[in-house]
Amino acid sequence: MNDKDQKQLGKTLWAIADQLRGAMNADDFRDYMLSFLFLRYLSWNYEEAAKKELGADYPDPNAIGNGGKTPLSVWYADNAADVPAFEQQMRRKAHYVIKPEYLWGHIVHLAKTQDDALLNTLQQGFTYIEEESFQSHFQGLFSEINLASDKLGRKYADRNAKLCAIISKIAEGIAGFSTNVDALGDAYEYLIGQFAAGSGKKAGEFYTPQQISNILSAIVTLDSQEPKSGPRNKLDSVFDFACGSGSLLLNVRHRMKDGGGSIGRIYGMEKNITTYNLARMNMLLHGVKDTEFEIYHGDTLTNDWDFLRETNPAKKPQFDAVVANPPFSYRWEPGEAMAEDMRFKNHGVAPKSAADFAFLLHGLHYLKDDGVMAIILPHGVLFRGGKEADIRTKLLTDGHIDTVIGLPPNLFYSTGIPVCILVLKKCKKPDDVLFINAAEHFTKGKRQNQLGDDHIQRIVETYRDRAEHERYSRRVSMKEIADNDFNLNISRYVSTAEAEREIDLMKTHHDLVAIEKELRAATAKHNAFLKELGLPLLPVGGVELEE
Repeated sequence: MNDKDQKQLGKTLWAIADQLRGAMNADDFRDYMLSFLFLRYLSWNYEEAAKKELGADYPDPNAIGNGGKTPLSVWYADNAADVPAFEQQMRRKAHYVIKPEYLWGHIVHLAKTQDDALLNTLQQGFTYIEEESFQSHFQGLFSEINLASDKLGRKYADRNAKLCAIISKIAEGIAGFSTNVDALGDAYEYLIGQFAAGSGKKAGEFYTPQQISNILSAIVTLDSQEPKSGPRNKLDSVFDFACGSGSLLLNVRHRMKDGGGSIGRIYGMEKNITTYNLARMNMLLHGVKDTEFEIYHGDTLTNDWDFLRETNPAKKPQFDAVVANPPFSYRWEPGEAMAEDMRFKNHGVAPKSAADFAFLLHGLHYLKDDGVMAIILPHGVLFRGGKEADIRTKLLTDGHIDTVIGLPPNLFYSTGIPVCILVLKKCKKPDDVLFINAAEHFTKGKRQNQLGDDHIQRIVETYRDRAEHERYSRRVSMKEIADNDFNLNISRYVSTAEAEREIDLMKTHHDLVAIEKELRAATAKHNAFLKELGLPLLPVGGVELEE
């Protein structure tokens, strides 16, 4: 499937969602829509793996009729004794198992025939996938899909009928496309973006616009010490401690693989339960095996993931790349004990009014010595005073802040304020800070402003080459930053204002003298003509200018 068809599939599914959700809140309907798309992917991928495993024994779909049977349901019925061995092999090859009755093809048949068993079958299927399909338990994966919700209907029959309509329409929309992993993954991402656009401020909880995600992923996949040398060949681990729907982590993975490199394990942490489930689905739907990622449902600020709370320094988890788009200026209650927390002990605790530096220090704490961290934050972290000024000063004097990138306003669904990207390293070579002021480089849009490929490329190349461009980027010495009281307000160092054109006063004077001479000569010539005709002469006028 080409790029155009992939985008069209997303648009087709969005049109279906817009048509079917009716009075249901977009956020609620999102969970149903994306869960069914996820089930479609799991089924397609599993059946493709089963075809390879069974070879010539895989039943011909054209020979089994359309009575609700699927090829695997036929094979299961004819080979009951071989089912355990087959499923064991599938767990090894595909990393999961789905019983034939829960496959998308059977679910669609129930929907199209308006079978009363659809709702119960779906519920059983979701439970099976959560608890038995994978080697890793995905407990609560579908917890936000309330099939008994009054939003679907007051009675079982009404809810069942609504689900029949939704699933039938989705099946019709997908049927016109030759879908594969990439196509369904792109459609899933497209739908997340569309639902984010309609969710206003809530969108910030689960979605980082792709254009900004592209900048972060490009930065952290370059060599940390010598970005000019190009992308790294391998990232052993990448971590997003506020991962939302996981799109930023997936962007890093795609960039590594597209560049011919490899990526090890992906780690994410997410506090919102709905978004946490979206992230797990998103990983699987993009072909990331359950053994290749771990998303944890918990609070980053209280650090309640046992995996991260290892007290032995030799065993402390550390990551090659850390990326994050945490909630801006989040109010929190740090408590007195936080001063002794290893994440904050050396730099200080962020104020209650804004946890921005708490998030930043959390990520920096788990960054490898040769790793790179890129985090999106509000501009306030660059210049606010009090405790934040102390933390900022310590980060600068320790040499952890590598680059400050100012972005245009109104790029996010959740806020119109301009934001910045901070690039941090535990060990960096340059004894200066690179400032990139990209605030005026964007394409204006109706709802959100956009960064084009050329805008993104310029930011990334400027970071990579540590290049200086007039009114765009500049390397600033630590002395100059110290002289400015460690204030990182970008406009102090890189002004986008154009300098006034210098005027050469001597040259201008000579030009005026010459013009005055030409004017007097022309007037004298004209007066000579008027005198011959006996007409009144023109006044010479003007001002006598000296050479």
